[in-house]
Amino acid sequence: MVQAESQQHSMKRATAHAEGQQHPIGIYLAIWGLLFVFSTFSYLVDYFHLQGTLRWSLILLFMVVKAGLIVAVFMHMRWERLALMFAILLPPALVLVFVGLMTLEASYTFFTRIIFFATGS
Repeated sequence: MVQAESQQHSMKRATAHAEGQQHPIGIYLAIWGLLFVFSTFSYLVDYFHLQGTLRWSLILLFMVVKAGLIVAVFMHMRWERLALMFAILLPPALVLVFVGLMTLEASYTFFTRIIFFATGS
């Protein structure tokens, strides 16, 4: 009995996957609304003339949140298996880590050159 139910459930999953998953339109409309809200926040950062680190931090934060929503819902990553999510999301994350490491190394090199050339050694 349990095995028959398991096979029936597997058949339903295979059929649903073959036909394509159908998600309620409400999810897409809600995400579209959130994207609109975060885009408005991005424009408000410029409207209120925020400057410096605060400005760029807010703009980058809103950009990352919007990108995450798009990848999760519109690219259907929310419903994918964990292995596929790692295969798609891990390489860009590692690129960001390496860019951060290169930025730190570049800053060290820049300040070392300033010290070296400023002392005249």
